[in-house]
Order: sequence, then structure tokens, then C-alpha cells
Amino acid sequence: MTIHLAGDSTVAPTDNGATSGRADLPLLGWGDELDQFIDDEVRNYAVGGATTQSFREEGHWGKVTAVLRPGDTVVIQFGHNDQKEPELLAASGGYRTRLTEFVTEVRGAGGRAILATSVERRMFDEAGKLQYSHGPYPAAVRALGHELDVPVIDLTVFTRWLYTWLGEAESAALFVHGAAAARGIDVDPALAKDNTHFTTAGAAAVARFVAEQLLALDGGGDEVEPLGKWLVRP
Repeated sequence: MTIHLAGDSTVAPTDNGATSGRADLPLLGWGDELDQFIDDEVRNYAVGGATTQSFREEGHWGKVTAVLRPGDTVVIQFGHNDQKEPELLAASGGYRTRLTEFVTEVRGAGGRAILATSVERRMFDEAGKLQYSHGPYPAAVRALGHELDVPVIDLTVFTRWLYTWLGEAESAALFVHGAAAARGIDVDPALAKDNTHFTTAGAAAVARFVAEQLLALDGGGDEVEPLGKWLVRP
């Protein structure tokens, strides 16, 4: 089985340090790290700046469907850029419609579609509380998954948990500016404010969660005898 990834920059392959000017401080999406946590082949078609509409119009979706085979899986995560076009790609409008089309086409080719909600932006307010940055878009994905009986990997919930569990200061290391600061390296002012795009640590953390979710959907561990009877009861 091959796992195909369709999404935006938070899923996309590494820039190899082109943005930061340092190969050791790359920007990359979680899709770039997924293959180290999973045995199946991973093909990452995600591209920076993509919306559910531009991904199709620019030919990226066609690259997915051209190689999709029965039994393959397609993980679909958009939303960061769709929300910048609220009239055309509203959460309950064009965004939902285009996600539905993706799912329908994957199923028509004998593949398995999996939806993912957007990873959260790391935006803490002055009181140290993590803000919500995606409005109704994650809820639209959850509702669509329920309606179409499509598995949903909730990366909004996972990343909100991750950032708050690490805390405002420690979670910065998941992004280029935080990793750079920990090593005493200055970065471009624009990059210093980027709390959307991961560096290796952030991408790997999310990829590990996605891998566990995929394993669970495939029944990983189901065949193992429960260990409860061997545990000491209080």
C-alpha cells in the first residue's frame, strides 16, 4: 500500500533550509517526516500556499489520482489557505465541496480517503493562552468525516494539546525561530514571527502522531493478547 499526501505547506516536503538560509534549520511539513515512522511507501504531493481549489487547478491533485491504485490511502489536509478566501472557499461552502470531491474520487479509484484537520498556529495571547486560529474549518472537516464515513485525524486538537503541554516557551522549539534561538542564531524578522511552519522537531512530532493514527486505523495491536490479567490489581 502507498500513502499519498495532499495538502499545504504544513504537510509539504522540506525546503532544505532555503527560507532560513541554513540547511540545519529547514522549514518542512509533517509529511516530510512520515516515512520514518511507517513501513508503507509515502508520496508527498503537498505544496506551499495550496487551497483545495488551487491544488486541483495547478495539477497537483491530478498527480495523486494518476498514480492512485486500489488499496492505497490518501491523507488530505487543507484549510490554512482556504480560510484566506472566505467567499469562494468558506468552511461550509467551497472548502467542504472540494474536500467532498477529493474523497469521492479517491473512493472511485478504490482507495481509502482520510481527512485531517489543520495543524494549529502557535499563537499565545498576553495571558499565555493558546488562541484558536482556524474558526469553523476544523469543525467542517469533522462533520464531513461523520457524514461521509471517512476517518478524520484531528491535527488541530493534537497540536493544540502539544503546544499547551510543552508551554509557550518550550513549544517554540518546534519552529525555526525557536530552534534558532536555542542555539544563539539570529533569523530573518519575518521568520522570527512564523508560528505556522515547522522545523524538523515540529514536523516529526506531528508525523509520529499521524503514523500512530494510521496504524490504529489498520488494526495495529488488535491481534495482541490484552495484558490486563497479568497486571497487579490494587
